[in-house]
Amino acid sequence: MSNHTYKTIELTGTSNKSVEEAIQNAVSRASRTIEEMRWFEVTEIRGNINKNLVNQWQVSFKVGFTIKDE
Repeated sequence: MSNHTYKTIELTGTSNKSVEEAIQNAVSRASRTIEEMRWFEVTEIRGNINKNLVNQWQVSFKVGFTIKDE
């Protein structure tokens, strides 16, 4: 088993449907430029309310990705 070094960044995803979709939306978008994502840790969940209904979920989370050996 090799030892790894990780870098973390913070993302915020949004969705009109669910917390899970908000996370997936952010991970999918970030995967276009960040490789080797390995884990995430939710740091904050919030949302928008419109006419007494949840209108949008907003989820902030840390993502850890492996720093590649060159």
